[in-house]
Amino acid sequence: MSMRRWLRTPVVVLSAAAGLAVLAYLLASRAGGFVGFPLDDAWIHQTYARNLAQRGEFSFVPGQPSAGSTSPAWTVLLSLGYVLGLDFRLWTYLLGATLLALNAWLAYQLVLRYWPTARRAALAAGLFVAFEWHLVWSAASGMETLLFSALALLAFVLDPARHALRLGLVLGTSLLVRPDGLLLLPLVLARALLHPVRPFAKAGRLVSGFALLCLPYLAFNHWLAGSLWPNTFYAKQAEYAALRASPLLARLTQVGVLPFIGAQALLLPGLVWLAGHAQRRHQWDQVLALLWVAGMIGTYAVRLPVTYQHGRYLIPVIPMSIALGMAALARIVHLDSTNMLARVGSRVWVVATLALAGVFMVLGAQAYTRDVQIIETEMVAAARWVNANTEVEARVAAHDIGALGYYAQRELLDLAGLVTPDVIPFIRDEARLADWLDSSGADYLVTFPDWYPELVQKTKGGLEYQTGAPFSPAAGGENMAIYRWNPVLP
Repeated sequence: MSMRRWLRTPVVVLSAAAGLAVLAYLLASRAGGFVGFPLDDAWIHQTYARNLAQRGEFSFVPGQPSAGSTSPAWTVLLSLGYVLGLDFRLWTYLLGATLLALNAWLAYQLVLRYWPTARRAALAAGLFVAFEWHLVWSAASGMETLLFSALALLAFVLDPARHALRLGLVLGTSLLVRPDGLLLLPLVLARALLHPVRPFAKAGRLVSGFALLCLPYLAFNHWLAGSLWPNTFYAKQAEYAALRASPLLARLTQVGVLPFIGAQALLLPGLVWLAGHAQRRHQWDQVLALLWVAGMIGTYAVRLPVTYQHGRYLIPVIPMSIALGMAALARIVHLDSTNMLARVGSRVWVVATLALAGVFMVLGAQAYTRDVQIIETEMVAAARWVNANTEVEARVAAHDIGALGYYAQRELLDLAGLVTPDVIPFIRDEARLADWLDSSGADYLVTFPDWYPELVQKTKGGLEYQTGAPFSPAAGGENMAIYRWNPVLP
């Protein structure tokens, strides 16, 4: 194959597109004054990864193994950068860009699996994924999101007739990336059972591969924390339990629109058409893929109906939605139709999709830049202050512990329950939290004042430091403050 022809292969084109998209977001962030991560949770992963590489232990606080990370597989991948002596940001961005390219390529492969002749639609789906703003944001976020979405795509790209054991291993790995991976199991198992030749043998191999990774993972969590799932699995649901009081339909609407904020909203008619078409034609693989998208949305609407950080928990369904939606539209959009109305309508649809994708790519870069600015000038700035101005033996209470764990390395009392799970039963009860801080010997409280107004009023030593940066107030938030919880004894 000549060099020119190789450069035009889908894998090269999609990889280049993904790399350019991530680079554009990083350059936009640098132009905004900072290079970092757009959410504090990324620093939690970095802290676990650094401790794993340097100390050989799965811990947030050195010397205290814990199950505070939702994604041990992501921790292991990040730790390789520390082992190799690479700049941790560079390594994380490279992983993100690689995973974005992998998602684009797997979306391309999924379209071809269902529609082998739809090569243009497949390439369009891959490019759509590479430039979709949520996914580019995720690639530069330092989070495990795109690793999980790639495994979900792979679970439907692989043929259970030939790769049943591999499929099981993919599902087991997805569980090591996010507990949400459990939702894939019944749907992919159904793929194996629907196969006409020896379905139970294939299902057995799939379950065996899944169990090979799932059982040690559950045992690992139980050894670290005494429960089958990581602490954050329980903490997040407890913290946002009040949101489940709203009507289910309202929650489904609030959560369900999040993955479709962008040009992919124009693919919704294709998904609706595909649902009916695949069901009528008994194309159950496609039905099961659509059910996974719906199942993820429904599960979060029921158990964790949060909308913050651009709906990041549901970002993994976007590549699947794009692949299925683009392939479906290729069947119902006719650019060269002899019918003028159909031809014009189809071309307007395509142009509108491209224009909207470009607009949201720019808006996404602005959102990413703003998010990084806030994290760097609030969480990271507060963590650096704690490191420079508090006693080494100080006990610091905080809700956002990521940057604190990475930069301050003080003993932490985690109000979110990730590394101190004993707060989970009363995670939103500020009176009991205050008693717990007293009994735990807290010295400092680090928080946005309106997050814990009662705790702020109960501080005994007063305000020690507040960041004062303009970015969080400009976005409607506050500046992070550090209070002396207990006064210094004479």
